[in-house]
Amino acid sequence: MTPSRPSGNSGPPAIAASDSSDHAAAAPIQMSGKSEKSKVPQQSWQYALRSGVAGGLAACAAKTVVGPLDRVKILFQASNPEFAKYTGSWTGALKAMRDIYRSDGGKGLFRGHSATLLRIFPYGGIKFLAYEQVRAMVIRSKAEETHLRRFLAGSIAGCFSVLATYPLEVIRVRLAFETKSHGRVGLSDICRTIYNEKVPAPRAPPQLGSAIPESAASAISASTQAISAVTQQRGLANFFRGFTPTLWGMIPYAGSSFLTHDAAGDFMRKPALAPYTILPLSERTQRQLAPNKPAPLRAWAELTTGALAGLVSQTLSYPLEVIRRRMQVGGVVGDGHRLTMTEVAGNIYKTKGFRGFYVGLGIGYVKVVPLAATSFFVYERMKVFFGI
Repeated sequence: MTPSRPSGNSGPPAIAASDSSDHAAAAPIQMSGKSEKSKVPQQSWQYALRSGVAGGLAACAAKTVVGPLDRVKILFQASNPEFAKYTGSWTGALKAMRDIYRSDGGKGLFRGHSATLLRIFPYGGIKFLAYEQVRAMVIRSKAEETHLRRFLAGSIAGCFSVLATYPLEVIRVRLAFETKSHGRVGLSDICRTIYNEKVPAPRAPPQLGSAIPESAASAISASTQAISAVTQQRGLANFFRGFTPTLWGMIPYAGSSFLTHDAAGDFMRKPALAPYTILPLSERTQRQLAPNKPAPLRAWAELTTGALAGLVSQTLSYPLEVIRRRMQVGGVVGDGHRLTMTEVAGNIYKTKGFRGFYVGLGIGYVKVVPLAATSFFVYERMKVFFGI
């Protein structure tokens, strides 16, 4: 997938997938000095910028493809009262989209999409950029290219992207959760609502007694009161609801996504499958013939690797995603109390049992499979376009 990968995977499959005339015609291009000279070093800022833009464009394309399903999934996960009746059935998503379309038209299916694109471009850009750079640091040779290192590189990249874009994710979810048809709910309205949501004062801390000096106890009490006052007057903390489960969920999601994509790509390039999965040399551009790059896959094969990545990552991380959605809309469906991960998980299990952690998973599969497939496919094509 990445330019840092040694050419060991790309040599034999490419020859097996093409005839001798193709290979003979391509050889002078591969050996030319022009290709080597035009190669962008992976540790350079040019490579980082190009990979970031490519990742951002790929993420935007993928999110647009699944925009309507994304909104319905959020409504299901967050237990929106108007759509709770549709959960638990495969046809529920279609019925929910039908109701949204009848009440709000086509725009209703993409409510919150502008906030989605605003967030997803930097999110996707940072994720792919970070993966390329972290991968180059943890996998410096073919011998070091293990599943664990691939998983680690993907997890770190996902965490970086979440840290940079999380408040935008909360805004997007709240826009998608909004179902009122009267009036127009804009980005500024949602931001103002989230900011002004009052947060109940935290529970009083336990009495410290004589465990510490009285002066220290007074200082701690004063600090707690000050923090409580600031929290209630300044609602910036509301933009980070669900941040902890997001980070925890990103570890298996991003890690397994990149791991599965790279592993599936290796499988597709095996000599037995190469004649059917690898793009023939006669159909490749000069940039795709650059040395030290894995053999490019056909469109259907690249889409398949991305789809498998989405399927695996969604299955592993979905319970944490449900917890995150509930925390993000806590100011709407609850009393405003900022619940912890364990409290939210306990409430889900108490009301719906173990199945509550997989509400909307069917939609998740329908959404994430094309999402991941489109994302990886567009990213690989953008890398070729940008010459990296």
